[in-house]
Amino acid sequence: MRATKLTALAAATVFAISLSACGSDSDDSSSGGTTAAAPTMTSAAPSMAPSMGSTDMVNFGPGCAAVPADPANAGSFEAMGKVPVATAASGNPLLSTLVTAVKKAGLVDSLNSADGVTVFAPTNDAFAKIPKATLDKVLADKKTLTSILTYHVVPGKLTPADLAGTHKTLQGDDLTVTGSGEDFKVGADSASVICGNVQTANANVYIIDSVLMPKS
Repeated sequence: MRATKLTALAAATVFAISLSACGSDSDDSSSGGTTAAAPTMTSAAPSMAPSMGSTDMVNFGPGCAAVPADPANAGSFEAMGKVPVATAASGNPLLSTLVTAVKKAGLVDSLNSADGVTVFAPTNDAFAKIPKATLDKVLADKKTLTSILTYHVVPGKLTPADLAGTHKTLQGDDLTVTGSGEDFKVGADSASVICGNVQTANANVYIIDSVLMPKS
């Protein structure tokens, strides 16, 4: 009887030790699995961020240096990329005169709701080349102003590789772009692209140094 009791006691002890070992392995495995998974997910997020938010890497031209670098600034490349084109231009300090003209022509909503366009955006200095009396007269003439502004807009989001060529504008006239790489001239006025391929939510913007004038 005593031998039987000792045998039973030994068996129970072995069983308890086995359960303890299994429980320990399970906990270690669970803990180890959780610890290993977390760094993988954490490290994946930063690796995706640069590729998704690297619109500043595709911009080119000397004028890009004047665009605010702080992402929190409404005129920065990052901020412009999140909003439609008329709203994006309103935050850019280079384009305040253009924004005034767009508002006077009543084109804000049309531009913001456009489904993929290319905009050649004259800087404030470009508008300053026009005599003030002439500019004031144009700004007061909605029909003429609309014709000029829509001549700066082309359907479709043109990349730098697509830019050279002749394009039909929203105004109706053709607009010819020449050049390649990072050196482009736009229209008969030979406006230079000083900051190219600026991304907005619905447009590619090429900032230019002269106002384009349609033939008709």
